[in-house]
Parts: sequence; structure tokens; C-alpha cells
Amino acid sequence: MSPSPEVERRAAAELRASGRRLVGYVARYGVEARIGTFVETIAPGAFTRALASGADILALADHDPKAVLGRTKSGTLTLREDAEGLAFELALPETQAGRDLLALAERGDLGGMSFGFVVPEGGDHWSGNTRELRSVDLHEVSVVQSWPAYEQTSVAVRSRQSADHLALLRHWLETVR
Repeated sequence: MSPSPEVERRAAAELRASGRRLVGYVARYGVEARIGTFVETIAPGAFTRALASGADILALADHDPKAVLGRTKSGTLTLREDAEGLAFELALPETQAGRDLLALAERGDLGGMSFGFVVPEGGDHWSGNTRELRSVDLHEVSVVQSWPAYEQTSVAVRSRQSADHLALLRHWLETVR
């Protein structure tokens, strides 16, 4: 049995939260990120194959497999490509990790989003010290609490609940802290 490829991780900033949902971008196309000694960009369509595969992609807190926030299989994580990049919507669970991330997102204290991936053969292109990701096998996306590698990602809270319910939830969160 051959060893499995090492999963690479990349992160980016800007998260938005509203209600119990986080929304934003896991990755944006054409944005340069300095990764150690090289510069990396993501080409439009880099996630197409991964999304079409039907693989169960997890949403994690800080890449921790013990902190599952959602998954595509259950519909609690939705991923889609658009002209800007890889967009996501995540329904946060009623767990301590979910509540903590919601509180941090509402305050604007989250670092951004990140993703764990493997590059299949022919999935990247090098030009000097610049790497372009053209196709990746996406394993997970993570809400990161600290510093992202790609600073142009975004996360926001979104809710379909009434303003009264949100005010009650905020009051409850303030009293339990």
C-alpha cells in the first residue's frame, strides 16, 4: 500500500456571521499568498472536480477532526464555485465549538477560513517560485481563529430568524458568558 499524499492547508481571512449560519469564501481566485518560500494562487475552477465528485467534505474548527462543525453529506455545509472563488454556507451546530465560533464571528474576532487539500497529478503549475493550483482534491474546510494564509477569504453570520429572536439570542449569549 502506498503512503497517502500529505494534505496541504491554506487559510484566508474575512468571515461574516448572522444567526446560526456562517457564510463567505473559503478561497478566492487569483489572489497571491506567500507560503514559505513560494507564492501561490488559485485558478478559477480549481475546486470543480472535488465538488463534482460527491465526496463528503467536512467543516472543522481549526483543522481539528474532533471539532466537526458540518459536512456536505448532511447538508449542513454547502460549497459552490462562482466567479470570485469557493463560497460556503455553514449551519453551526449547538455545540460548544459552534457557540464559541458564533460569538467570535459576531464580534469580528475570527481569523478567516482555511482548506485542507491534496493536489492530484497535474493539478498545479509552477513558474519559478510561483505555484498555481488548478485542481485540488478538497478534504475539509476550516474556520480558523488566528491567521489565515490567504487574507481575502470571508465569513459572515447569516440568519433567516427574526430580529427579535436574534436579540434574545444575543442577550442569552451575553448572560451565559
